Amino acid sequence: MCLGIPGQVVEIVDAEQSLAKIDVNGVRRDISVRLLADDNLQVGDWVLVHVGFAMAKIDEREAALTLDQVEKMGADYANEIEAFNSSEIA
Repeated sequence: MCLGIPGQVVEIVDAEQSLAKIDVNGVRRDISVRLLADDNLQVGDWVLVHVGFAMAKIDEREAALTLDQVEKMGADYANEIEAFNSSEIA
């Protein structure tokens, strides 16, 4: 199963290359935010992340609700966190 998990933008790493540092459950990774180029992402914004890519901008309430539901999914959540931890932008 493929999931998008909420993460918070903690730093714009390289605006020209559309890279941002995202915090997902305490784990921070640089990911591509190119798909959200028109959303004017800022530090503090929330996004849905899937294996190294921000797929959608969401608000904090939606992030909290999504995290709650994803955590209830157990193994699928753990697998998605593991995929996020191992993803890297080349």
